[in-house]
Amino acid sequence: MACYHVHIVRRKAYMIISSWQNQSAVVRRFASNKAPARTICEMQHQQMLFSTNTVEKDKKVHRGLILGVYEPESKDEEMELSEAAENVNVSLAGHLMDLLKISGGTLKAGKVRIFHGIDNKYNSIAAVGLGKRSAGFNKEEDRKDCKENIRIAVAAGVKSLREAGCNKVKVDPSAAEGAYLSVFKYDELKAKSNQKPTVDLSLWINTASNDNDLWVTGRTFAKSQNLARRLMEMPANKLTPSAFSEIVTTKLVDACSYDQSKLTVRSHQQDWIERQNMGAFLSVAKGSKEPPVFLEVSYSGGASSEKPLVLVGKGVTFDSGGISLKPSQGMDLMRGDMGGAANVAGALWAAIYLQLPVNLVGLVPLCENLPSGVANKPGDVVTAMNGKTIQVDNTDAEGRLLLADALCYACKKYDPATLVDLATLTGAIDVALGSGAAGVFSNDTKLWKLLCECGVETGDRLWRMPLWQHYTKQVTESQLADLNNIGKYSRSGGSCTAAAFLKEFVTCSSWAHLDIAGVMQNKDEVPYLGKGMSGRPVRTLIEFISRHAKS
Repeated sequence: MACYHVHIVRRKAYMIISSWQNQSAVVRRFASNKAPARTICEMQHQQMLFSTNTVEKDKKVHRGLILGVYEPESKDEEMELSEAAENVNVSLAGHLMDLLKISGGTLKAGKVRIFHGIDNKYNSIAAVGLGKRSAGFNKEEDRKDCKENIRIAVAAGVKSLREAGCNKVKVDPSAAEGAYLSVFKYDELKAKSNQKPTVDLSLWINTASNDNDLWVTGRTFAKSQNLARRLMEMPANKLTPSAFSEIVTTKLVDACSYDQSKLTVRSHQQDWIERQNMGAFLSVAKGSKEPPVFLEVSYSGGASSEKPLVLVGKGVTFDSGGISLKPSQGMDLMRGDMGGAANVAGALWAAIYLQLPVNLVGLVPLCENLPSGVANKPGDVVTAMNGKTIQVDNTDAEGRLLLADALCYACKKYDPATLVDLATLTGAIDVALGSGAAGVFSNDTKLWKLLCECGVETGDRLWRMPLWQHYTKQVTESQLADLNNIGKYSRSGGSCTAAAFLKEFVTCSSWAHLDIAGVMQNKDEVPYLGKGMSGRPVRTLIEFISRHAKS
């Protein structure tokens, strides 16, 4: 993200301005004369000298503030300041707007300009471009540009202030998501000298009564995604199935500290899994020395008579492909193959923390998929919880085996009102959609439409894929068993045949499968996420839970 910095380049000023009133006159004179950049820099230095004694005395604390600026609606209009920016501009006798005008003209969407030493409360102020105030729902892009513009701009502002040395940053309440998503880092295994600086984010207070609610909700959405990102980034030797269960249990219990009676967490071990006859799940787990875990979470936030919303997440904490071994290049990224489980964990944490009025269940089968003398072999036949036999022709199509048993268990035990599963399931969905959207397969059009609306709201979009009998035939016509774990025509329609396979284990009339393999990572596609595991689309999932609770 390009940034425009107004730097202080002279150690000595030509004059010391003795009052804010005099400064205002100087600024306006420079603005009207269209002063060159060097003169502006000298003026900035003079202002810094004036405010040296009034800015935070503790030199270790560098305070920053992010202020939004809207683009002109037409050529005849000028930039418009957000409410927070206007308040600050008034307190600075118009300095902020003057500096914006003489430091490059209109501030475009997503761009940043940093001003140092112009305020007695903040060492640096970042003005960020929010696009046009009139921006709304973009039909062609299937998202709300107004919200996405804020996320992108504020994230860019936070990153720029961090680079400028700010460790405490105030943010507008509507911008919490972009701010908190932008400061995520996973460098806890590095030496402290190699870790990125920590930024303490807090709410910029104004007169609106709902500021705190907006801030808390946005912060929670972002922190839930950051939780998912952290889990996905953790090395597989640190995040074993048991470790995942322990970390997530601790997080959920802490989130529900206000009423522990609403939360039940069970970490089922191998003997329990065997008693449930989860032969498909166990067939994958047996290739590793790490024991499998079936994590079962129940949150009772709604009426006791209400059927629960059940979330199922694929939890393969490392996927080598098994005997059908993956190529070595890029295999390290398969530490993120538990992205579905991470999304479920993040969504549960947010729903519990926000005390959403919904009965919610999370089911996460956890194991590793490794080659060994006892691992699944191509051509093996295993039996799922519902008694259906499965010919395993590709041991790298293991996620659907875990999900088969988890979906059976969900339908049998909970008879859910709605069932949603998430999994980094197929490379085919990446080929089809790339990182633009997660693929959704559903037997319920009403459910799909609600999920789609949630993606529009969060900017983390979904795209419906076909769940036709055409694909079902390709997994049910198997030589040795009731089903085959790969499609009859191998790679063709791989994400569709995987979804068709899962459908054979679902009895719920309102079910959606989200294939999130294509959105597992972020390179530079989503500016406010940075490079690494993305944790997508957990915010869309939370928005869905929230709307489900209100329906």
